[in-house]
Formats: sequence, C-alpha cells, structure tokens
Amino acid sequence: MKLNIDFINGNTNKSLIKMFIPLLMAMTLTMIYSMVDSLWVGNMLGEHGLSALTACTAIVLIMSSLSMGMGNGISVMIAQMIGAKDKKGISGGSATIITLSAVLSVLGCIIAEILVTPVLTLMGTPAVIMAEASMYLKIYLVGNVALFIYVQFTSIFRAFGDSVFQMIGMIIPALFNAIADPFMIKAYGLKGAAIATIVSEILCLVFAIFYHMKKRYFSFDFHEMSLKHVTTMMKLCIPTSIQAVMPAVSSAVMISFIAPFGTVAMAGFGVARNIEYLMFMPTTAMCMAVTSIVGQCSGAGRYDRAKDYLKSAVIFGAIMIAAISAVVIIFSGNLTAVFGQEEEIAQVVREYFRILSIGYVLYMITSCLQGYLTGIGRPEKAMLILIVYYIIIRIPAAMILKNVFGLGGVWMAFLVSHVVSIVFAFIIYTGEIRNSEKSQAAEGRLHSC
Repeated sequence: MKLNIDFINGNTNKSLIKMFIPLLMAMTLTMIYSMVDSLWVGNMLGEHGLSALTACTAIVLIMSSLSMGMGNGISVMIAQMIGAKDKKGISGGSATIITLSAVLSVLGCIIAEILVTPVLTLMGTPAVIMAEASMYLKIYLVGNVALFIYVQFTSIFRAFGDSVFQMIGMIIPALFNAIADPFMIKAYGLKGAAIATIVSEILCLVFAIFYHMKKRYFSFDFHEMSLKHVTTMMKLCIPTSIQAVMPAVSSAVMISFIAPFGTVAMAGFGVARNIEYLMFMPTTAMCMAVTSIVGQCSGAGRYDRAKDYLKSAVIFGAIMIAAISAVVIIFSGNLTAVFGQEEEIAQVVREYFRILSIGYVLYMITSCLQGYLTGIGRPEKAMLILIVYYIIIRIPAAMILKNVFGLGGVWMAFLVSHVVSIVFAFIIYTGEIRNSEKSQAAEGRLHSC
C-alpha cells in the first residue's frame, strides 16, 4: 500500500511538520480565496456591498464547514483502514464516500436554496441589503456541490498522508478568483463575485479527479459498496460535521446580536472575521493533521504514538499561534484599511482583537484535543466540546454581556467561551485516557489468565 507519510514508524516531529505545513499552506490559500471577495467588494462596492457580503458569511461558512466536517470523519474512516491494512475496505469505502457525497451535496443545495431568504431574515439581516445578500447566496450555493465533492477527495488523500494535494488544489482557484473578481464585480456587482466563486469551485473538483488518476493511492470498487461502509461513515461524519458547523452556526447567531448595532458594527465584524482567518487557518490545519495522524495510529493500535503526536501538536501549535496573534492584535486597526474601510470601522476591529487576545492560543490547544478524540474514533466527545463552546456558553454569555457592555460585550462572550472550552476539553481528554488505560489493563489481565 503506497503511503505518502508513515506515521507509525516515522519520526514524530518530522512527520507532524511534514503533514502540517502543506495543510497550513492550503488553509492560507483558502484564507486568501475567502478574503478575495471581501477585498474587492469592500474596495469596489463600499460599506453597503461589504455589509451584504458579511450577512452571507455565516451561511457560506455553514456550507463549507459541513463539507470539511464530513471530510474529517471520512479521513478518520480511511486512515483507520490504512492502519489496519484493509485494502479491500479502502476500495469499497472510497466508492461509498464519493457516491454518497454526490447525493448529499445535491440534496443540500436544493434545501439551502429554498431556505436562503427565511434564514437571512431570521438572522436579522437589514432590509437595505437583503436583496443583494439573498442573490449572492443563491448563486454561490450552486458551486458548493462541486466544492463538497472536492473536499471529500482531499480527505481521502489526507488519510494516506498526502496533504500536498490540498495545497496545490487551492492555487488555481485562488488565482482565478483573485484575477476574475474585479472584472466580474465591475460588470455584475456582487453577483459577479458569486459567479467567479462558482467557476473556481468547479476547477477544484476537476483538478481532484485528474490528481487521483495520476497518484492512484486507492481504487474505486463500486461492487464493494456496502451498508457497513455507510454506517461507519455516518457514525464518524455526523459528529464531525456537527463539530465543524458549530462555529458557523454560532457566527450566524452572533450576527443577529451585532446587526442591531448598525452597518458599521456589521462591516467591522466582517473585517475582523476575515483577519481572524490568520489564526483559524493554522488551528484548522493542525486539527486536521492530528485527526488524520491519530486515525492511522489508532487503526494500527499504536495509541502511544497518537499521544506523542498530540503533545508535539499542542506545543508547536500554541507557540506558533501566540506569535501570529500578537502581530494581528498590534496591526489589526491598520489592516482594516486593506478592506477599504474608514477609521470608525477600524476602531471596532481593534476592540475585537484586544478583547479576544489569548483566546486564540486556547482555541489551538482545544482543537488539538478535539483532533485526537476524533482520530481515535470518539468524534461525539469532540462534538460535545464544541457544543459547550459555541452554544451552551457563547450564546447565553453574549445575550447577557451585550446588555451590560454593548458591542464589546459580544466580543467578551467569545473570550469566555475560549476559557471554558479548554477546561472542558481537558476534562474529556483525561477521562478518555483513564478509560483507555483501564481497558488495556483489563485486556492484559485476561491474556495473562
């Protein structure tokens, strides 16, 4: 079986870095890809256009998060088969994954198209930008079908230790979007940005198909598709999809809290969220790396190696994100000008990052713990951490604090959720380790008898 990285026998730190760096580059390109629309829209269409785009952000994030969350579960499923050297399972499982992904993506697109306007209304989108926001989303969702299937290809490749594809796969669409956006926006306004995004997402899927034909890590055996594969896929993917969508759902609720403070607050939050990708992308990349690596280690029964990778990821990730956070916090106000926004919006952005501060380091550590839990086949526990993080703590905290501190109170709710979640994550992780040690001890006693 051809592997790009051997996580079981390779050096822990080197293997982690070799997996993480391409994923970080892929996430950076994804960040650029996501920010391009905001940069061009902000500079060419002004505050009104940027506010309309910001109103769509949460729903766009929900759709992309669903595909990435499902991808994390798929990566664990295939990685565990690789660790167990189950070649037949890989062929049948891969066929099941791509077939089911195609069906789910089309159904998801149809449902989302119907719900666009009601959801935007529920989020409190101002009437002055409703028409443009609704139009942008209805166009964007068509391309999301191709993006969804593309992400599942990247997840399978990642299980084999190939994170380079995800990096290369984003270069062409990122460049296309950056070049096409200004022409399309000038010709069609906000609608043009959505059309350029659709084309770039189709390019992603086409590249994935050609890459698979060249590398041939696995084969599709549609005769080996089975209900067992579907069950395993759903068991892993439902919790990981819920995990991934929690930030976007929370963001949608947060926007409903921010909207009453006006378009300046909305535009400021939009700028802050785009800059925030600088912290979220390395964290997402590290979580994805840990998930795939631990999945392969657990499939081989090497939980000792899995814990070594977790330790390395936490140390390396925390140091890296602390450095990035410091730079962003210092220069966040200046970065606002890149989006064509004035000083009033820059003040909103500065306050946002000043309050959140240490929260990004805590989020990195929490994400590493979630990656470990998902990798060992306990995605429901990682999901529970995020439910506490984004729903049980953040939303009530925002409801209370905004009434006391205004817009700054919403930002404080973000920080509170970071602090509570890392404590809860350590409790869950410690309990899992304790249960694992008890099971291993029991097995040892059984074998000795």
